[in-house]
Amino acid sequence: MLDHLTCRQKQYLLRDHIPFVVDGKQIYLPFMAVYLQQRADSEKPEITEILPSAQLLFLYYVYHGCGELLTSDAAEALVFTATSISRASRQLEDLGLVQTEKRGVQKVVYSEKKPRELFEAAKGYLVNPVKRTIYMPKAEIREKQLMSGYSALSEYSMLNPPAVECYAAKSITAWGKNASGRLQNSEDQCAVELWRYDPGKLSNGESVDRLSLALALREDTDERIEEAVEEMLADVWREIDGKRN
Repeated sequence: MLDHLTCRQKQYLLRDHIPFVVDGKQIYLPFMAVYLQQRADSEKPEITEILPSAQLLFLYYVYHGCGELLTSDAAEALVFTATSISRASRQLEDLGLVQTEKRGVQKVVYSEKKPRELFEAAKGYLVNPVKRTIYMPKAEIREKQLMSGYSALSEYSMLNPPAVECYAAKSITAWGKNASGRLQNSEDQCAVELWRYDPGKLSNGESVDRLSLALALREDTDERIEEAVEEMLADVWREIDGKRN
């Protein structure tokens, strides 16, 4: 029983001979040789890039252990408005990553996939959270920032700390006049990454969250980095599976 159905979803159901009823629009009962009203909802425009809010919600959902999640709880944890959480959950559903269901006044996000399986399935849609990197004099970093890049990876794995410290920020406006697009002095400068979303919303320590970090480093071809990322992710899946059990 469905409220709406896209052309693509209809094709899948017809292909697998799965009975369905779309309220007021369609009915397909293969065991009775009944198929009435060949009308589907219009296809949504092709999604070229996932919204930062949708990626945040998706990662939060994976950390949650998948299963069922109230969007109201996610909105509170991520400090999203009702409009933002609605748009984010709708895009994840349009991408086929999750399903949603209304239960009274509440909206539930759910998936049958396990966290690691869902994360792997979504990799083609998830983007590098880092928009760009600048280099700053260390003395200009007066407020505590979350570690990112190799600095964060060294905290999550056996990788040695890098010579140039790296931090994540949701804005770099305050440092614009002192920023450089390239490293000039590894002793006096540090790297600051501008993120697409607030890196603090998923972090529970002094470094950015591990899934976002893995996405930021997934194009790094250094074997040491690849091994460290795999080590870090193995810890993530163990911890999440432990919570599920």
